[in-house]
Amino acid sequence: MKKRACWIMAIALLCLITACSSRPDAIETGAGTNNGGSGSGKIGSGEAKVTLSMMVNVADESLTEVYRGIVDGFTKENPDISVNLQFDSTGYENTMKVKMAANDLPDIFDTHGWAKLRYGEYLADLRDEPWAANLTDTIRDVVTDEDGKVYALVLTEAKDGLLYNADMLKEYGIEVPSTFEELIAAGEKIKEESGGKTRPLYLSGIDDSMIGQYLDNFASPLLITAPNNQAEALLNGTFDWSGFTPLAQSLVDLKERGLMNEDVLTAKRSDLPAAFAAGKATFVLVGPAFMDDVHKIDPNINIGIMPVPSMIEGDTPTFAGGERNTLALWKDSKHPDEAKKLLQYFAKPENMAKLSNVSKNPPGLKDVETDHELTTYYERYADIRVFPYFDRVYLPNGMWDVLCKTGTELLAGRVTPEQFSETVKVEVERLSKE
Repeated sequence: MKKRACWIMAIALLCLITACSSRPDAIETGAGTNNGGSGSGKIGSGEAKVTLSMMVNVADESLTEVYRGIVDGFTKENPDISVNLQFDSTGYENTMKVKMAANDLPDIFDTHGWAKLRYGEYLADLRDEPWAANLTDTIRDVVTDEDGKVYALVLTEAKDGLLYNADMLKEYGIEVPSTFEELIAAGEKIKEESGGKTRPLYLSGIDDSMIGQYLDNFASPLLITAPNNQAEALLNGTFDWSGFTPLAQSLVDLKERGLMNEDVLTAKRSDLPAAFAAGKATFVLVGPAFMDDVHKIDPNINIGIMPVPSMIEGDTPTFAGGERNTLALWKDSKHPDEAKKLLQYFAKPENMAKLSNVSKNPPGLKDVETDHELTTYYERYADIRVFPYFDRVYLPNGMWDVLCKTGTELLAGRVTPEQFSETVKVEVERLSKE
């Protein structure tokens, strides 16, 4: 812990020296120089008596427009409050680490998946807010601790599985796979009957987070979701990391059987929408925003979402999930009442629906009616279990990069599945000490 504290303070000192942590000047929407992400700026009346600072980890322009619209509606109803709204997606995590080290956080900010584990000690308890009792059954425990503290308003929650070409499955007479074996069989059928045109799974070694996503999403079905699982061993440090080898082997097998794109090591994530629209890929491990890029190329293609198939006999499919878009309140905010008022405005069903419809993620509150391409799928899979992302619970901070880079080495043939597991073991032990 001492090493970690020193590391955080070193980052803070470095950023102060380079002026990278200076607070952006508040500006009126659409005027002046923008120091934050696209669309950042001050929203509200010049007569406002209180200005709230708000930072959000969002890059998609269509979603930033929704945030701005909601904040604009709030300030019109509350002319005595303005909001300095800042968007950041590329440097958000490092910016927030610096702000935590300096104990100088925005009044309201996005916890981007780490409400309890990373930001918990900095957040106010929101259990008494009128929306808190309406958190969905699948997200409540993610942002609530054993004492009942509610850490954040969840605007949209993640239910990640695989997006797939629904037209292609229908064309080949394939039911949505529920087990890993069925996924392999579906891939073999598609590859064969397409004459090799379609390689069912698309991954990118250039943007290696896609490889990390495969390993993270399928780690839970292998080790966590079955009745007899390794959750306790992973948490108490007794897990035998050779148990990770089958996961690595499954990735190698997909490549060797020709069930992923041949150019996996040189492919770019940005090439995926065109490949998917052209029928060169069937299953992808990306977020729903990907659908908009595909529909710009082919507006008529039908895209569905499916849970992550089970890997252990007797188990059932699951979603990987947790927080997607959130808003939390800094416990030392000088304007807690005004900030809570803004959160309550975001929690209105009509505003929650807007955020869900644009992001295509399910809302984090109950009784919100949505209408987007994946609504029927989320309704169909409403009873599917949702497990937190594997790395957020069972791996120390820093392991995501290890999964991405070592997974790429695995596909390149520079490490074996056994060596992959050994590397993971060594890195887990190293990072757990920091």
